[in-house]
Amino acid sequence: MTEAVHTQGLFKRYGQQIAVAGVDLVVPAGSFAGLVGPNGAGKTTTLSMITGLLRPDGGRAVIDGLDVWRDPVQVKARVGVLPEGLRLFERLSGRELLHYNGRLRAIPMAEVEQRTEELLGVMDLREAADKLVVDYSTGMRKKIGLAAALLHNPSVLFLDEPFEGVDPVSANTLTDVLQRFTASGSTVIFSSHVMDLVERLCDWVSVMSAGHIVAQGPLAQVRGDRTLNQAFLDLVGGPKRAGDAGLTWLGANGAAAEESPSAGGER
Repeated sequence: MTEAVHTQGLFKRYGQQIAVAGVDLVVPAGSFAGLVGPNGAGKTTTLSMITGLLRPDGGRAVIDGLDVWRDPVQVKARVGVLPEGLRLFERLSGRELLHYNGRLRAIPMAEVEQRTEELLGVMDLREAADKLVVDYSTGMRKKIGLAAALLHNPSVLFLDEPFEGVDPVSANTLTDVLQRFTASGSTVIFSSHVMDLVERLCDWVSVMSAGHIVAQGPLAQVRGDRTLNQAFLDLVGGPKRAGDAGLTWLGANGAAAEESPSAGGER
């Protein structure tokens, strides 16, 4: 197996809180990989360290055989990143934003213009190409952000909650583009807590809980004979049933109980 991404003992602490507690993540080249976990599991921190956006307190990360922190320029030339809560240059139009990103990557202008027009077409953004990004909807921002991450043709693409707040039409567009990308032999790694989405898109899954990788491998292996959602709950520990958590007052039955003579109410 050729590895697109490999981490060893990746560790990050904030004061007394350990956000990532020694992550050993493996992602095969050419895979559509999901990094899943409950809120606070350390997914965003892990992706930030792997992509060079956040310096780890320990461990190492390797992308395409290159150490992220020893060869940062070479690594960043090979990766595309769409972080959660991406801040874009909002006073540029969509077309200007892609041109700007292309020039930052030192891509010849003729090539930038060609790629820009193709990406705007594939993302269904041609009509909004000359509109300021500040006026884009959430789905449009995700699409132009993905276009910017793809413009330099990275070998590994990292996406943090790329479908959060995206309408079904935009989500379908993003899915089509990402599947075309992996079909060419490139690698996609995206974090999510939506198990149905991961099960539908991914062929490789890594499950995080409390700063650790608790399972990883091909989707069929991690899932077993269960749904991915059930496997996930078994791995990270599902929540208490609502009936075990009190709340006897909640809902119509609770209201009826309060009004009944046995509950001490008055008629």
